[in-house]
Amino acid sequence: MSIRFDKPMNVYFIGIGGISMSGLAKILLKEGFRVSGSDPTKTELTTALEQSGATIYYDQTTHHIEDDTDLVVYTAAIRENNPEYVYMIEKGFKHMTRGQFLGELMKNYSVPIAVSGTHGKTTTTSMLAEILLGADTDPTLSVGGVLKSIGTNIRVGGPEYFLFEACEYTNSFLDFFPKISIILNVEEDHLDFFKDIDDIRNSFNRFARLNPADGLLVINGEMEGFDKVVAGVSCPIVTFGHDENCDVYASDITFDESAHASFKCHIKKTGECFDIKLNVTGEHNVYNALSAIAVARYLGIPVDVIASSLLRCGGSKRRFEIRGSFNGVTVIDDYAHHPTEINATLDAAMKVSHRELWCVFQPHTYTRTKAFLKEFADVLSKADHVVLADVYPAREKDIYGCNSQNLYEEIKKLGTDCHYFHSFDEILDYLYKNCINGDLLITVGAGDVVKIADRIVSK
Repeated sequence: MSIRFDKPMNVYFIGIGGISMSGLAKILLKEGFRVSGSDPTKTELTTALEQSGATIYYDQTTHHIEDDTDLVVYTAAIRENNPEYVYMIEKGFKHMTRGQFLGELMKNYSVPIAVSGTHGKTTTTSMLAEILLGADTDPTLSVGGVLKSIGTNIRVGGPEYFLFEACEYTNSFLDFFPKISIILNVEEDHLDFFKDIDDIRNSFNRFARLNPADGLLVINGEMEGFDKVVAGVSCPIVTFGHDENCDVYASDITFDESAHASFKCHIKKTGECFDIKLNVTGEHNVYNALSAIAVARYLGIPVDVIASSLLRCGGSKRRFEIRGSFNGVTVIDDYAHHPTEINATLDAAMKVSHRELWCVFQPHTYTRTKAFLKEFADVLSKADHVVLADVYPAREKDIYGCNSQNLYEEIKKLGTDCHYFHSFDEILDYLYKNCINGDLLITVGAGDVVKIADRIVSK
């Protein structure tokens, strides 16, 4: 079933309140579609959709899907026993997963641009979004977080550029039709779905081969398994990284007192070398920026526009975001939930002026906690003090024999000062009594750990 902007229809979203689903719904509303859907929770995103004309129900019962619905879209989180899903199948409604729907949606644009990778998708999408906006290209944007410069996660623009994140979970990105793709990195994650790293690399290879021959693949030239990921790719390939053998690489990297990087960007094909300063933290963001620069130069965007746009880009919410302070303690929040991401986040934090570093970590899913237990313990031990919350289960139940207590024990074995509390109230009380003027406190995780940051700065 094709989705055409010149033929609006009636679309129902099961799980309309998610960051991605709400963004897709907003695009349809702007294009004149009739939009309705359900979600268990009323949020700022669902309220904004209602204000734009969507009808939203805050439960998931069968009678909400009307007979004249042309298409039902649902997320990977919706199970087959969900009442609306069951009703959809029984009544024979045409339906698509979120990934399939996004794939059809991008056919309305001349240049769909997909940003993929185990880590860094949202920040990189934000960087490239700022560049496209700075170049007045009128892009349509779908970001996995709230882009600070536009105050939302979605922007509906013209018919040429559509920039979006491509998530590998459940292989949803294999339903896409990109012309330009970025692969930032490929590591083990989502092991509740993928078998192992080879299975993940195979999926990324299939994704890389989706680009047409006249498209472009921009990829980390230094990652392990590079050859397997690019095997059989028919379009031109541009690599980025630290190594001078990469097509786009960085040199002379320095950091200011806020851990914002400056560096020289080199483009081998043209011999260009120019200075870039970032307004986001950490060395990992140097390489995110290189991938965005590679795409921008391929599109012919001038260097001065790229440089000014990257300097303007403050990232998106929950990406090393300063939330405030209390008693002279600076409080930062970050979405990191994989050992590699946490390592990069803590490396960035260590570059920020502080007395001692406190990390409050909320593990995200039991399967991830079990798969990376020792790796989590190792990277978290970079902090002077670690405070653990209970696992945020997301879609899972506690049946895997591994939780925050196990992580606490692993961290203590390494000699790191670590404390584990079952409630946010206990965590807040401990932090308020023990953090000292000049300390840096960072809350880390993909669940609701940000509530701790917000509550402590509002005390």
